[in-house]
Amino acid sequence: MPEVEVDSARLRSEIAAFYAGFGAPSELTAAFESSALLVPLTGPEDRVFTLESGGIAWLCAFTGIPEYARFMTARGVVADQEYRFHTFLGRRLREFAAAQPEPTGVAVDMLGAHPMTFPPDVSEDPADV
Repeated sequence: MPEVEVDSARLRSEIAAFYAGFGAPSELTAAFESSALLVPLTGPEDRVFTLESGGIAWLCAFTGIPEYARFMTARGVVADQEYRFHTFLGRRLREFAAAQPEPTGVAVDMLGAHPMTFPPDVSEDPADV
């Protein structure tokens, strides 16, 4: 299997800063948008993998193979099955999420030591309040 490298060191650094209590939202967002992330694919059409929680669909993205493997192991991988993924810039993931008909965010390194979410922009309808 070819070695896969993704450039997400800046994002991992900004996430660590948030967990340490001194992160800057604008720097975190910029790091996310410029980082290459692994995104699992599912089904015969190779659709991006999402999970739903609280009425929001979450695109799952990972800063590297170890984080992706940890997630897949927790989900109960089958040893002889192929697990496909694609590499996207965070900016493209955010654009894709925003274009979905339902609220969709991006979850980075779910089940990892430092998971981070980038929720969708959802405005309340004044009629619903």
